[in-house]
Amino acid sequence: MQWNSNTSRWRMLAIPAVLGVFLAAWSLHPAYEMSDFSPFPAADFNTAQVDQEAEFQQGFASSDLDEFVHSPSVAALPGGDLMAAWFAGSREGAADVDIRGARFDAVTGTWGEERVLVTREMTRRAIGKPIRKLGNPVIAFSPDELLWLFYVSVSVGGWAGSAVNAMVSDDLGVTWSKPRQLVTTPFVNISTLVRSAPVFHEDGSIGVPVYHEFLGKFPEYLYLDAQGRVVDKFRIADGTNSLQPTVVPLDGKRAVALLRHAGREGHVLATVTEDAGRTWQPEWPVAPWNPNTSLAAVRSGSGSLLVAQNNLLDGRFKLSLDEATNNLTEWSLVASLDASPDPDGKPFPRVRYEELMRKKFLDSSGTSRQQLLTGYLREIDQRMCHDGMCDFEYEYPYMIRATDGRYHLVYAWNNSFIKHVAFNDAWLEAQL
Repeated sequence: MQWNSNTSRWRMLAIPAVLGVFLAAWSLHPAYEMSDFSPFPAADFNTAQVDQEAEFQQGFASSDLDEFVHSPSVAALPGGDLMAAWFAGSREGAADVDIRGARFDAVTGTWGEERVLVTREMTRRAIGKPIRKLGNPVIAFSPDELLWLFYVSVSVGGWAGSAVNAMVSDDLGVTWSKPRQLVTTPFVNISTLVRSAPVFHEDGSIGVPVYHEFLGKFPEYLYLDAQGRVVDKFRIADGTNSLQPTVVPLDGKRAVALLRHAGREGHVLATVTEDAGRTWQPEWPVAPWNPNTSLAAVRSGSGSLLVAQNNLLDGRFKLSLDEATNNLTEWSLVASLDASPDPDGKPFPRVRYEELMRKKFLDSSGTSRQQLLTGYLREIDQRMCHDGMCDFEYEYPYMIRATDGRYHLVYAWNNSFIKHVAFNDAWLEAQL
């Protein structure tokens, strides 16, 4: 009886204390006016720089044969250079995973060797807490010419225990600031993850599409000031069935968000904001299928949406580029970017698979990575084969449009390489 009495007393004391913390935080929260979406990079498009002949290029951004690679992103730098980032390790969620990057030289048209950008230990030292694993780097070039890198770290538990960290470079990725952990939730600061491209606002503030996986799955819009400090956070969708939002501004106030369906046999989900990300309409399903896979979208030169996705009932054996009207009612296939030779994605016997993979590697690698073919073929058993049968897998696309009008897409290629694809509007028009 005494124990029950003490418990009740503690509850009576705890409730006012918790309310007091929230009221204090609310009163100290600075007032702000949310800025409109920036037209960057669209305002700086110089399509005259782009050869009006159809252009399509592809190559591998990564170069290490020993690691599992996943969740790439890419940023367009001045002069046509690019920088890509991804995570690599023995497997997803392993303690040896680090964040890698590579630079694309526009003059030579080749990717340089990859290098480590940040490790688990570097993150631990910087933020002063244990770090179990890293993941999902997002790299972006801002209108004020800073290169931002956001990535996920986990101190306790699985991905639901994630927090977001930020680094910034003022010399185009040559050197970086120390990691800094963003405080996105009160008390324990867990379950905020990044995956998709940030959106910039006119005053230099940054909108980072994020998502939540603890006791539910839902997307959010994290609003940062120009220095990367958290200003606010807005729920994009309620419920437990959507994550990894990709946000595409349509004008200063309006944007479309496409969402990964967190389940099986579902469609891509969509929602719209009309106040620069503060509030969002209820999500609804659109035409493409989404077998619980990440997708990416940008606005095309004609004003439509270009969407890279696994438009499949199940699996990730085909990556397509689709076009949609801004209201998302009409969809059409632009091109199949990568696909299994089997239309249903059925596995191939090991001997047949090596023959098919040899050709796919040479078509995809770009000239600077072709010398890796022999070493790669020795590794395919542990990467894509089980019991003598082998699969194809293309996933986690990330797409941007650079200020010269070119489109750049990166994605995970058969768990082995980060593949980069570049094309222009003339190529798009030739597909339609």
